[in-house]
Amino acid sequence: MNLSIRLLCEPQRTLAFGNIVAGYTGIGTALAYPARMLLFQNLTNAVLQFSFDGVNDSFPLPPGGQFILDVTTNSMTNLQTFSATKGQRFYVKTIDVPTSGAVYVTSFYGSDT
Repeated sequence: MNLSIRLLCEPQRTLAFGNIVAGYTGIGTALAYPARMLLFQNLTNAVLQFSFDGVNDSFPLPPGGQFILDVTTNSMTNLQTFSATKGQRFYVKTIDVPTSGAVYVTSFYGSDT
Protein backbone atom coordinates (compact mmCIF):
# COMPACT_ATOMS: atom_id res chain seq x y z
CA MET A 1 0.00 0.00 0.00
CA ASN A 2 1.30 3.42 -0.96
CA LEU A 3 1.06 5.71 2.09
CA SER A 4 1.72 8.83 0.04
CA ILE A 5 -1.26 10.30 -1.80
CA ARG A 6 -0.69 13.53 -3.70
CA LEU A 7 -3.30 16.25 -3.48
CA LEU A 8 -4.06 17.59 -6.96
CA CYS A 9 -6.45 20.25 -8.20
CA GLU A 10 -8.76 20.13 -11.20
CA PRO A 11 -9.04 23.27 -13.35
CA GLN A 12 -11.17 25.84 -11.53
CA ARG A 13 -14.82 26.12 -12.56
CA THR A 14 -16.38 29.56 -12.76
CA LEU A 15 -19.61 31.32 -13.68
CA ALA A 16 -19.77 35.11 -14.17
CA PHE A 17 -22.50 37.17 -12.47
CA GLY A 18 -24.38 37.84 -15.73
CA ASN A 19 -24.99 34.10 -16.20
CA ILE A 20 -26.42 33.57 -12.71
CA VAL A 21 -30.21 33.65 -13.04
CA ALA A 22 -33.39 32.68 -11.15
CA GLY A 23 -33.16 29.02 -12.26
CA TYR A 24 -30.17 26.77 -11.60
CA THR A 25 -27.22 27.09 -13.99
CA GLY A 26 -24.27 24.68 -14.03
CA ILE A 27 -20.92 25.99 -12.84
CA GLY A 28 -18.41 24.77 -15.41
CA THR A 29 -18.05 21.10 -16.29
CA ALA A 30 -18.65 17.93 -14.29
CA LEU A 31 -15.88 16.55 -12.07
CA ALA A 32 -13.23 14.52 -13.89
CA TYR A 33 -12.09 12.83 -10.64
CA PRO A 34 -13.76 11.99 -7.31
CA ALA A 35 -13.31 15.05 -5.07
CA ARG A 36 -11.65 14.78 -1.68
CA MET A 37 -12.16 18.49 -0.95
CA LEU A 38 -14.33 21.15 -2.55
CA LEU A 39 -14.07 24.93 -2.29
CA PHE A 40 -17.13 27.02 -3.22
CA GLN A 41 -16.61 30.79 -3.44
CA ASN A 42 -19.24 33.46 -4.00
CA LEU A 43 -17.24 36.47 -5.13
CA THR A 44 -20.32 38.32 -6.36
CA ASN A 45 -22.13 41.12 -4.55
CA ALA A 46 -25.30 39.05 -3.90
CA VAL A 47 -26.55 36.16 -1.77
CA LEU A 48 -26.65 33.03 -3.96
CA GLN A 49 -28.10 29.52 -3.61
CA PHE A 50 -26.00 26.46 -4.55
CA SER A 51 -27.16 22.96 -5.46
CA PHE A 52 -25.59 19.52 -5.90
CA ASP A 53 -28.25 18.37 -8.38
CA GLY A 54 -29.65 21.50 -10.06
CA VAL A 55 -33.09 20.88 -8.55
CA ASN A 56 -32.84 20.96 -4.76
CA ASP A 57 -31.32 23.79 -2.71
CA SER A 58 -28.15 22.67 -0.92
CA PHE A 59 -26.72 25.82 0.75
CA PRO A 60 -26.67 29.62 0.34
CA LEU A 61 -23.54 31.76 0.39
CA PRO A 62 -23.41 35.48 1.19
CA PRO A 63 -21.44 37.94 -0.93
CA GLY A 64 -17.73 37.19 -0.51
CA GLY A 65 -18.60 33.92 1.25
CA GLN A 66 -16.93 30.58 0.88
CA PHE A 67 -17.68 26.99 1.84
CA ILE A 68 -14.94 24.38 2.21
CA LEU A 69 -16.17 20.80 2.10
CA ASP A 70 -13.45 18.43 3.37
CA VAL A 71 -15.01 15.19 2.22
CA THR A 72 -12.31 12.58 2.71
CA THR A 73 -8.78 13.96 3.08
CA ASN A 74 -8.11 11.70 6.07
CA SER A 75 -8.67 8.54 4.01
CA MET A 76 -5.56 6.89 2.62
CA THR A 77 -7.29 5.07 -0.23
CA ASN A 78 -9.39 5.93 -3.26
CA LEU A 79 -11.36 2.69 -2.89
CA GLN A 80 -14.71 2.72 -1.06
CA THR A 81 -14.40 6.27 0.24
CA PHE A 82 -16.99 8.95 0.81
CA SER A 83 -16.45 11.55 -1.92
CA ALA A 84 -18.12 13.79 -4.46
CA THR A 85 -18.16 11.39 -7.39
CA LYS A 86 -16.63 11.68 -10.82
CA GLY A 87 -19.27 13.23 -13.07
CA GLN A 88 -20.78 15.38 -10.29
CA ARG A 89 -21.71 18.89 -11.38
CA PHE A 90 -22.58 21.91 -9.23
CA TYR A 91 -25.22 24.58 -9.78
CA VAL A 92 -26.07 28.10 -8.64
CA LYS A 93 -29.07 30.43 -8.78
CA THR A 94 -30.00 33.85 -7.49
CA ILE A 95 -31.48 34.72 -4.13
CA ASP A 96 -30.43 38.33 -4.73
CA VAL A 97 -29.42 39.52 -8.22
CA PRO A 98 -25.64 39.97 -8.59
CA THR A 99 -24.27 42.91 -10.58
CA SER A 100 -20.58 42.07 -10.36
CA GLY A 101 -18.15 39.23 -9.73
CA ALA A 102 -18.38 35.48 -10.27
CA VAL A 103 -18.73 32.17 -8.44
CA TYR A 104 -15.95 29.61 -8.33
CA VAL A 105 -15.75 25.90 -7.54
CA THR A 106 -12.37 24.26 -6.97
CA SER A 107 -12.10 20.49 -6.70
CA PHE A 108 -9.17 18.71 -5.03
CA TYR A 109 -8.53 15.01 -5.60
CA GLY A 110 -5.97 12.41 -4.53
CA SER A 111 -3.56 10.47 -6.72
CA ASP A 112 -1.02 7.84 -5.74
CA THR A 113 0.98 8.36 -8.95
